[in-house]
This record gives sequence, C-alpha cells and structure tokens, in this order.
Amino acid sequence: MKDQIVQHGKADHARLGVVVQEVNQALADTFQLERPRGALVAQVEPGSPADRAGLQAGDVVLGVDGENVVGSGDLPALLGQHGSGDQVRLQVWRDGKELQLAARLGATEERTASAAQAPTAASGGKLGITLLPPDPATAGSAGGLVVESATGPAARAGVQAGDRILAVNGAPARNVEAVRSAVDSARGPVALLIERDGQRLFVPVRVG
Repeated sequence: MKDQIVQHGKADHARLGVVVQEVNQALADTFQLERPRGALVAQVEPGSPADRAGLQAGDVVLGVDGENVVGSGDLPALLGQHGSGDQVRLQVWRDGKELQLAARLGATEERTASAAQAPTAASGGKLGITLLPPDPATAGSAGGLVVESATGPAARAGVQAGDRILAVNGAPARNVEAVRSAVDSARGPVALLIERDGQRLFVPVRVG
C-alpha cells in the first residue's frame, strides 16, 4: 500500500463489490456453521467482481487466499492487501458445505461495505409479521413483501414496519404463502433477508 502511494500518489483500494455483516450465533445456526465466523454476504453489487465470481447473498466468506476471515471486518482488511486486477481465492460456505471461488478484484477508493449488525434473535412463538405487497411505483426490481407490522419474535429480533422482506432462508418472498411455507419448513432460526433504507442485511428470527 505504501509503495502504491509513492508510485501513484494515492492508494488503489481493491474492490470486491459486496455488503457484509457479522455472523452471530443465531445466524451461524441458520446457515449450519459450527460456530460464528466469517463474513456473511448480505448484498452483491450487480456486475461487480463478486457477482462475476459467483458470490451470492447468504454466502459466508471464510477465507481469502488461505487466510481465515474470523469476523466481517477481516474481509476488507485482507482485500486491502491486494490491488485492482489481482485475483484472489475465496473460501465460501454455502448450503452447508465449503467451496472455492476465484475473483478478480476491481478498482475503487471505497472499501467493502458492512451492513448494520443484526440484533440477537429472540425465542418462541410464530414469526409475528403482517405483510403487504410493495408499492409498484417504488418496488423496483427487488420484489419482496413489505412489513406492515411486526410483533413477537420478529419484532424482538429487530424487524420493523416498512422493512421489505426479500427472502426467507434463501427462498424468494414472492407472496405471503411462500413466506409461510419457508417458515413452516424451517428447522431452527429463520434468516430473513430484508431491505431497509436501501441497505440489505440478514436478520435471524427464532420461531417456536
């Protein structure tokens, strides 16, 4: 990094193009990790190096070029050791197993973004949300369902009125029936991919 500044007058930050968040115990349980670790991908920027490499929302990045990603802050730190155009090997956890992806990093002065920390999930009861279809004028291409009200486990887990639920345990929230089916078939915590103020993050909810 110092050599880059000497040669070019500025640092060339490598860009992956993801928004990540910390993995707490509830999210580790949801994604079948033996313990909380890694950086959970909440959002992949379309057309970014991450997108071209095949990274998906719900993936957990466990390592970069053999270096462990213990917490979400480790990912931008490890990527910061590289320059644009460098290829990195990503150790990724998806669907209960590890896989390797190769990504060629882009150039930007922005580092990998971090989503807000998901609250610790609460226990008991049903999901406790009332859902509405989004306003067609503001829905865009994201789809999903808008939370009209949240009570019980969903509210205690941090779900708020106005949140847009995009997926439940990886299943798209196309309609209320799809959400209900995903919740009913879940074993353990339910991972809601929500969009709030233009930012996406996973919120784990324990349902009884």
